[in-house]
Amino acid sequence: MFATFDQVVDFFEQRKTFGIKPGLERIKALLRLSGEPQKQMKAIHIAGTNGKGSTSHFLKDALIANNYKTGLFSSPSQTLTGHIWIQDRPITEAAFIIELNRLYPVINVLDEQDMHPTEFEIMTAIACLYFSQHTDIAVIEAGMGGREDTTNCFVPILSIITNVAMDHTGFLGERIEQIAYHKAGIIKKGIPVITGDLKLNANRVIVEEANRCEADLYQLGDHFTIRTPVIKNDLQHVTWQDGSPMTHTLQLQMKGVHQAENAALAVKAIKLLKQKGYMMDLSVALTAMKHTKVPGRFEQVCHDPQVILDGAHNPDGIESFLSSVQTYYPSKERHLLFGVFKDKDVEVMLDKLRSYFATITLTTFDHPRAASKDELQSFLVNDPSLYFVPWREAVSAMNDAKAVYFITGSLHFIMQVEDFFDICKR
Repeated sequence: MFATFDQVVDFFEQRKTFGIKPGLERIKALLRLSGEPQKQMKAIHIAGTNGKGSTSHFLKDALIANNYKTGLFSSPSQTLTGHIWIQDRPITEAAFIIELNRLYPVINVLDEQDMHPTEFEIMTAIACLYFSQHTDIAVIEAGMGGREDTTNCFVPILSIITNVAMDHTGFLGERIEQIAYHKAGIIKKGIPVITGDLKLNANRVIVEEANRCEADLYQLGDHFTIRTPVIKNDLQHVTWQDGSPMTHTLQLQMKGVHQAENAALAVKAIKLLKQKGYMMDLSVALTAMKHTKVPGRFEQVCHDPQVILDGAHNPDGIESFLSSVQTYYPSKERHLLFGVFKDKDVEVMLDKLRSYFATITLTTFDHPRAASKDELQSFLVNDPSLYFVPWREAVSAMNDAKAVYFITGSLHFIMQVEDFFDICKR
């Protein structure tokens, strides 16, 4: 059992040895032996290659504004408590210890049966235990994929699939249809599902799964639409409509057309919840979404010089990132710092980035999956215009007030950089 949070941190470090193990048998056993807490919570499940985090935060803020005690389960996080939120705050260390102590005897039982739960499975079970007691509605992001993802352990009140693109191909498959199959796994019998604007081959898989599950399907670009955002006073103004005479105007601090699309999914979710009998005031929700911010999503962390952080961690994310770069900084001198996981398609990402920046600096960061200097060496040799600099040194050298500096890549990398800027501001 655990008395201090340092003991908890040590325990989770030890669980890393069990790695990532797709499949639901361990999480289902954890929950079954813990009293099935997932059956006592109401939750919305969100999967997708990109956009899960932003959509979740839009939805969280809208639910809180409508007086629902709201939980959020998300990843990645720099801290253990940062995975599990209640309202606008992470779970306290004391509450985390309580839930882990409730779960610990069950973990030991499964360890003895050689069914060792991974750190993410334990974290998911803790979230279910906590949300079942302390929330009206929880918003739960899938970690990777959906069908075999640890979070696919409950029946949601709504399912959302933000998009489907190439990522995690070592686990999810090399074809877009295979990845869509995994995302589609969060669709449940008779439960409404909302999707973003999907590519044709992915869309076919999602539609077939929704039909098989007799789940009502609502798709951006078909059942509801948005007009191209207009930027006024540094806000995106977005017109949302669903074929009815009434349209809705969203004002968003979050930058980029992709964020307008994410917000559109959250609006549809709020409207469906209202149809299902939940007390929802859409105008209150839209006001809350105007103030939604998500760290590391085209976030300006320094004004002199301008420094923008964005977690574009796969080719599809890079395209969205570049769209925002062109929209907001079309004529500025631009420099890029790029840190990425070694299992990503680095070559494709660099090919997309090359023509948009005066300089591109590659770097590495503290994570076992981070691409090291040696692993990036082939790109440096083949393209003399690329540089390698330790990221803290590169950030410290950002000093041209006339230029804009962009930092992108893995969300784990972006979080470390953000912590660095927070420390600098103190």
